[in-house]
Amino acid sequence: MNVLLTVVSSLVWWVLYGSIAALFCALIAWVVLRWTERCDVVFNRIYLACLLWTLLGMLMVVGVAAYEGHLQPPFRPLLTSGLLRWALVADMLVGALLVWRLTPRADAHRVRPGSACLAVAAVMAIGFGVATTLV
Repeated sequence: MNVLLTVVSSLVWWVLYGSIAALFCALIAWVVLRWTERCDVVFNRIYLACLLWTLLGMLMVVGVAAYEGHLQPPFRPLLTSGLLRWALVADMLVGALLVWRLTPRADAHRVRPGSACLAVAAVMAIGFGVATTLV
């Protein structure tokens, strides 16, 4: 019973932290997509894409950290890991694909792939800048 409660609690916190991070990602992506597309984009669909992207990204980063044995601070060696760099590249590709496929514009057309890539790159640049200053 204790293990079940621990797993359920971990899943709740994973979704909670993922949704908080997805909100910040969606705000950045929404601004970038409005600027690149020059029209309105649907925010709740950007949030959905960012939520799926964030939850998957968190799983990938925790998986790499567990594989390399860096689950406890300091996390500086994890940031210099080659495996984490490949995981972040895969994360960016998944993020661009999700933003491109799930985000419509106000005129019911899908956003351009280049705009989705630029939005994901802006989110990753800001996120990585914040992460490196905090660690």
